[in-house]
Amino acid sequence: MTPQTVQPAEHEKTHEDVRYEAVRSRDARFDGAFFFAVETTGIYCRPSCPAVTPKRRNVRFFATAAAAQGSGFRACRRCRPDAVPGSADWNVRADVVGRAMRLIGDGVVDREGVAGLAVRLGYSARQVQRQLTAEVGAGPVALARAQRAHTARVLLQTTGLPVTEIAFASGFASVRQFNDTIRAVYAATPSELRAAAPARDRAARRAATPSAGVPLRLAHRGPYQPGPVFDLLRRETVAGVEEVSGERGRRVYRRTLRLPYGTGIVAVQERPGPPGTGTGTGSGGGWLEARLHLTDLRDLTTSVQRLRRLFDLDADPYAVDERLGADPRLAPLVAARPGLRSPGTADPDELAVRALVGRAEAERLVQRYGKVLDAPCGTLTHLFPEPAVLAEAVPDGTPGALAAALADGAVRLDPGADRDDAERALLAVPGLDARTVAVVRTRALGDPDVAAPGATVPESWRPWRSYALNHLRAAGEWENDR
Repeated sequence: MTPQTVQPAEHEKTHEDVRYEAVRSRDARFDGAFFFAVETTGIYCRPSCPAVTPKRRNVRFFATAAAAQGSGFRACRRCRPDAVPGSADWNVRADVVGRAMRLIGDGVVDREGVAGLAVRLGYSARQVQRQLTAEVGAGPVALARAQRAHTARVLLQTTGLPVTEIAFASGFASVRQFNDTIRAVYAATPSELRAAAPARDRAARRAATPSAGVPLRLAHRGPYQPGPVFDLLRRETVAGVEEVSGERGRRVYRRTLRLPYGTGIVAVQERPGPPGTGTGTGSGGGWLEARLHLTDLRDLTTSVQRLRRLFDLDADPYAVDERLGADPRLAPLVAARPGLRSPGTADPDELAVRALVGRAEAERLVQRYGKVLDAPCGTLTHLFPEPAVLAEAVPDGTPGALAAALADGAVRLDPGADRDDAERALLAVPGLDARTVAVVRTRALGDPDVAAPGATVPESWRPWRSYALNHLRAAGEWENDR
């Protein structure tokens, strides 16, 4: 049984019985795929919650934490269901619901409201509300509220910031709204929630200083292969914007970020796994350690989501490995590297330019046109230049045409972009070839099912062709794809 099993079934009774079996067996593979709530306690949990399994008649199932909260349930203090990886569905799905969930995760509702979300999706606010409620059990405001509550809990438990600062940094419009939401979601006041922090978070908070940043654990489900991801990041490193330091198995990736309210420097550690596995965790899931230095804490949610996309942390490795492992050519590769991911990017526009011009030219662009950080940190000195800056500075040729298309919105690569529309717009840029477009679709748009142009790829690899090609690359069986 895999998380794929709990997708739409022929009969709702069978569908919920399968979910209850996952709860009864405390199967961590389903964490984030759904949530369950217990009517007799008023609490909702992740499937792997270690508490005593409730009776089936007392259990309700929800697609999102926001839906459970909207039905009056509060988060379990033992399993912390709000800290699970996001559902893999939202990264895979190309429909309006998937696009909406990615945009909400990026903080669009907090910054632009439901009206702004609807404009980006090309639907009316009423249509977006109706589709989200029907599919995930909660509308955009409720989904954004649940996300703000999670951000607030992280800041309360891992930093010593005053509660008032945390309220606004989390995206709440007022301290009263913040207090009411925390009580509703966690059945505790902000001060009580801070006092109830796990020992690890309390220790981090005591050691924290204003310059130490926000420490986080970026959760993922199932096995994870950090080695190939960090290998790729090291090969692609653009000086001034990124660096990878340390020995293999204990490397640290650091980079600068341009964010809606300010700038950031983020660091993610390569977490070594059990000897001989190369994985960061056991079969249930695990995390990557990260630390975020932000000029404005309102960017916390957005920066976390961008790191999750970069490291492909919301993927469903069970579904991917099950499909690809059935192929004779890929089976030994999947067995050797279970949980291999398809890395994305922290900045889609930057990725598109870099995919076109290559590493050396990207470094030249950074030094000539990138914005210098107000407070450089070691080798991290610049932000990658914005498309509008490049369009003015390098107006000729394909790079200039691409930068202009990104700057004026002719090409949209944000989390809510329609992948097919984006590909057509990219192919319309003079001089941009299909191979580069495939890289952009895979990395910037997070499409799990992209095959390199001209490659003969079996249909049986769908919908995970991006992952299949990564297995071939990791094994040295797929050469130049850029």
